[in-house]
Amino acid sequence: MISRLLPATALAAASLALSAAQPAFTCDLLFTGGRIVDGTGAAWFAANVCVAGDRIATLRAPTDTREAPTAKRRIDATGLVIAPGFIDMLGQSEYWALRDSRVASKVLQGITTELTGEASFTSAAHPGARRLHPFAPMFDTEGVPDWDNLAGYLRVLDRHPATINLGTFISAGGVRDAVIGREDRAATAAELKEMEAQVAAAMDAGAFGVSTSLQYVPDRFARTEELIALARVAGRFGGSYITHQRSEADEIDASLSEVFRIAREAGVPATIHHLKTAYKQNWGRMPAVLQRLERARAEGLDIAADQYPYIAGSNPLDASLPVWAREGGRAAMVARLKDPATRAKIKAEILQHSTTWENQYLGSGGAAGILVSAVGRAALKKYQGRTLDDIAKAEQKDPLDVLMDLIAQDDTTGSGIMFFMHEDDLRAALKHPLVMLGTDSGGMAIDSGPPTAGVHPRAWGSAARILGRYVREERLLPLEEAIRKMTSLPAQRMRLWDRGIIRPGAFADLAVFDADTIRDRATFENPRQYAEGMRYVAVNGQLVVDGGQLTAARPGHALRGPGRREQ
Repeated sequence: MISRLLPATALAAASLALSAAQPAFTCDLLFTGGRIVDGTGAAWFAANVCVAGDRIATLRAPTDTREAPTAKRRIDATGLVIAPGFIDMLGQSEYWALRDSRVASKVLQGITTELTGEASFTSAAHPGARRLHPFAPMFDTEGVPDWDNLAGYLRVLDRHPATINLGTFISAGGVRDAVIGREDRAATAAELKEMEAQVAAAMDAGAFGVSTSLQYVPDRFARTEELIALARVAGRFGGSYITHQRSEADEIDASLSEVFRIAREAGVPATIHHLKTAYKQNWGRMPAVLQRLERARAEGLDIAADQYPYIAGSNPLDASLPVWAREGGRAAMVARLKDPATRAKIKAEILQHSTTWENQYLGSGGAAGILVSAVGRAALKKYQGRTLDDIAKAEQKDPLDVLMDLIAQDDTTGSGIMFFMHEDDLRAALKHPLVMLGTDSGGMAIDSGPPTAGVHPRAWGSAARILGRYVREERLLPLEEAIRKMTSLPAQRMRLWDRGIIRPGAFADLAVFDADTIRDRATFENPRQYAEGMRYVAVNGQLVVDGGQLTAARPGHALRGPGRREQ
C-alpha cells in the first residue's frame, strides 16, 4: 500500500522508516554496503537489504547502530548496485526453460522474470500448443513433458521450476490455429464463440491477457473485430492486450490506429512488442510514433511498449515470403516453393513494394541485409553466418532461390537476422518513459540450446547493453530511470504488485551488479556469449547467480495472471 500512496521520491525514506520499526531477526541473505536503486525511478540510496525466505524483510540504513539482524549469509555489496530483478516483457522461454532450467543467458544479465506467449508458433498456452510447435519432435526425443492447455502447462512448470519466474499470455493466433486453422478468412459466429471460450479458460487458468503476432500466419488473418472480441474477454479477467503489431514499417500509422482501437473498444491496457520503425524509408519516424503513444494516453488509453536495444531483428526466413505463400501451413508453403510457376510469382511479388504485407527482404535492403543465422539440418549448417548475397555469389544462384531453397530444405524454415532499423530511432524509444525491456528471445546456455535459437545477441545481452552502453557510456538516460523501465514499470502493467521493486514485503528478486563494468559481450558475429558484471542474482530469495557463477538453485515460480481462479 505504501507504494501506491507515496510519490516515488518519498518511497525510499518510507521503506527505511518501516524497517527501523522492525525488531532484529535472522536474514537468510544480508546484502551490506550497496547502493539501492529501488525500481521506482527515485535516486539511489544506501541501505542494507535483509532477505528472509522468499521476501525482502527489512531495509536498514548503514548508520543504524541498533542490534543488527543475524545472517546465514552476509554479502558485501560495497561498490555495487542492488536493483530489483529485471522483467523481460517478451521472453520466449516457455519451452526452453523446460529443456534447460538454468536459463543462463537471462539470469546472467539480471533478468529474473519473463512474460511470454507472443506467437502461435512459440506460445505454450493455447490448446495443442506443445504438439504443434516446430520443435515438437526434438521435445519428444528429449522427454519434455506434454500438456493440452495453459492450465496443464503451468502445472508442468510448477513441477519443473527454472531459475526464473515465468508467466504467459494466451496467443490469439494459437487459438485461431486450433479453431480455424491457417485459412485467410473471418471467423464464423460459432468459431468466434469457441475462441472466446478458449481465451476465458486460459485467463481462468492464469494467462495475463491476449497476445497477437499480426505479421505472421495465422495471426495475420485475424480481423480487428475478432481481436477486439478476444481482448474483451481478457479484460473481464483483469488482463491486457499485447501485440507484435500488424506493421512496423510503411503501414505503421494504420497499425497503431488498430492497436488503439482494440484498447479503446475492448477497454483494456495495450502494449506494443519490440517497438520499431523498420526499413530505410521509415527511419526517423520514431519521434512521431512516440508522440502518438503519448496522445493516446492523453485520450485515456493505457498504452505502452517494449523494445530490444539492437538495430537488427530476427525472424524465420519464411517471414520474407508474401502472406499468401505461407497460408495453409508448412507443407502447403513448401509445395508452392517447389512449383516453378508459383515460385516465379513469389519472386515477382518479393521484388515489388507492397503495403499489404511486411516485405522484410526489400526492407532489409535485399539479399545483403539478411544474414542466415541458424538452420536445423546438418547439411545446411555451412550457410550459417553468411548473407543471402554471399551465398548467391558463391553458388552463382539468384538470391531469392537461395532464400526459398533454404526455407524448403530446412525443417525449421531457418532463421535470419534482418538489418532494417536505425540507431537514432532506437535511442529515441530507449529513453522514452513508456518503453520497457523485451528481449524477444528465449533463455539458454552456451553449451545448450535449440538449433535455431540464441542466434541474436539480444538473447544474451539486452539488459546489460542498456546499462553498459546506453547508461554508462552514452549517458542516454539515468541509471535509476533505466532500471525503472526494466522493473516497476512492467510489474505495474502486469499487475505484479510484489515484484519489480525493493521494499519490505516484496518478493526478493534482486540483481546486484557493478555499474562500472556491466556490459554485453554478444555480437551478431558471435552471439552466444554471456554478459559481464552481474555479481549476484536472487530469485524468490535464493541465489541463482553467486559471485558471477550459476548455482544449482531453481526457485522460479510459474506466475498466474490477475484473473486466475482461486484454487
